[in-house]
Amino acid sequence: MASPSLPLFFLFSALILSQTTFSISTSQPSHGSGRHTSAGSFIPTDGFLSTLRSTLDEIQRVVSIVSSFSGVLGGGLRMSSAVSDCLDLLDLSSDELSWSLSSSQATTTSVSGTGNRRSDLKSWLSAALSNQDTCKEGLDATDSMLGSLIATGLETVTSLVADSLSEVATATGSNGGKGGRMLVEGFPTWIKSKERKLLQAAPQGIVADAVVAQDGTGNYKTIKEAVNAVPDMSEKRYVIYIKKGVYKENVEVNKKKWNMMLVGDGMGVTVISGDRNFVDGWTTYRSATLAVVGKGFIARDLTVENTAGPSKHQAVALRSDSDLSVFYQCSFEGYQDTLYAHALRQFYRDCKISGTVDFVFGDAAAVFQNCQLLARKPLPDQKNSVTAQGRKDPNQNTGFCFQFCNVSADVDLASALATSSPNQTYTYLGRPWKEYSRTVIMQSYIGNVVRPEGWLEWNGNFGLDTLFYGEFMNFGPGSGLASRVKWPGYHAMNNTDQVANFTVAQFIDGNLWLPSTGVKYAAGLTA
Repeated sequence: MASPSLPLFFLFSALILSQTTFSISTSQPSHGSGRHTSAGSFIPTDGFLSTLRSTLDEIQRVVSIVSSFSGVLGGGLRMSSAVSDCLDLLDLSSDELSWSLSSSQATTTSVSGTGNRRSDLKSWLSAALSNQDTCKEGLDATDSMLGSLIATGLETVTSLVADSLSEVATATGSNGGKGGRMLVEGFPTWIKSKERKLLQAAPQGIVADAVVAQDGTGNYKTIKEAVNAVPDMSEKRYVIYIKKGVYKENVEVNKKKWNMMLVGDGMGVTVISGDRNFVDGWTTYRSATLAVVGKGFIARDLTVENTAGPSKHQAVALRSDSDLSVFYQCSFEGYQDTLYAHALRQFYRDCKISGTVDFVFGDAAAVFQNCQLLARKPLPDQKNSVTAQGRKDPNQNTGFCFQFCNVSADVDLASALATSSPNQTYTYLGRPWKEYSRTVIMQSYIGNVVRPEGWLEWNGNFGLDTLFYGEFMNFGPGSGLASRVKWPGYHAMNNTDQVANFTVAQFIDGNLWLPSTGVKYAAGLTA
């Protein structure tokens, strides 16, 4: 192999030397527990604030190294995607830590959260903890030295965030999001009429701020153009109506597009379609057809698909990093890695999600109500897994909860099931992507597509003692518990107090923010 050019050699050397001097010690002395009073009123210590500032400084050091290599290393699409991922993810971590710092110092409610300081801090710090892993995973799939060059910096950021999260998580006090009214049917009565109608009215009856139509009858012909024109950091809901049609484009709602709403003409009628995938050189994170980052995002009555097919492996339809986001009456279609619930608080209602391997994955705190989870026919050497939840630290507030849902076979797999024994199919409810993976399925129908053992190992005994997988009051031919796995982390739940922790009101603090969206939801265990 040829030697690098002299300037590039000196750049490598300088950056490698900088690794030995810029990293903050991860074994710093304890800064003590934060003070706290009632629910939601966690009072940070000076040490807590100092750690947040140190972490922000460390992120900037890592960013400077990644930026220095941008466009230098070559490596084609995969490398450029991985570098872009790292810069975006570190930027998100910086934002989430800045929100945490601002909220910790503020005497008034932060505009970035729900107003429950402790809950918001846990959510933002949980997200900031996982972003570095996603950066590393993208770089690991390249042949670049960049991954090893920034490894120490990424580990330092993660360690410092974990320290801050631990302080918030171990503070006593009840969850400020629990309780509140439970909705049985319709919409909460305290919702303003204008907001409620956005999810209640027929799409054609909504007064939109912008209209997308391929036939030229709207303001824009592409969704990208409409999204790019949305005002930045708007506190007011901005509605884009997308008329029927298949829109072959990859759409990103960036972090500055707050409170945006996409409204289609219905599932299968308005379709956003892409085919980016891992085999063709994209990172998993960058493969998404629709990627949403700006907070307060809502989508309703549309389909998002990735048409790459099973042979292309990881190919995301939706990726969401949007805090306090809602997806209502939407369909997400793909094969491996269909829905990437990457981070922060998310709610899905009356949606349809189809796929094969790990087709709902990520490290968000997400609740799915009244959704269909449809397993498709995998490749011959593959096993289906509905979920692969990525919680890596026991103090994170993340996990997936499926309530009033339906786990069944999609049309192609149902046809295969009809000609073979159901127990010869290999579909499972989930497998532990990370050590503290957490998924609960409750009050849901589980079809015979799911094998009797229910859950699948990731790699030998990895995570089996530390994960939390729970089932509660499910029904259907695949819901029997007699042959379920015997892992220490698996729970056949029968305690309603324990199960209540995974309801909308408590798990994602839904009563603090879902009413303002107008989406219908059940706050507790009553449908």
